[in-house]
Amino acid sequence: MPDLGKYAETVLMAYAASVVLLVLLVGLSLWRGRKVRSDLVRIEKRLRADG
Repeated sequence: MPDLGKYAETVLMAYAASVVLLVLLVGLSLWRGRKVRSDLVRIEKRLRADG
């Protein structure tokens, strides 16, 4: 790791915040995708039953 001098704490905190935000965004995207997929399956089953 390069010597960051007096900015080491700031740079490492920025990296940590970026990683946390990326993980949060990926998790939110996966959760939303599952929800949308289950909603579509439910709608398709209802349409087949009506149809």
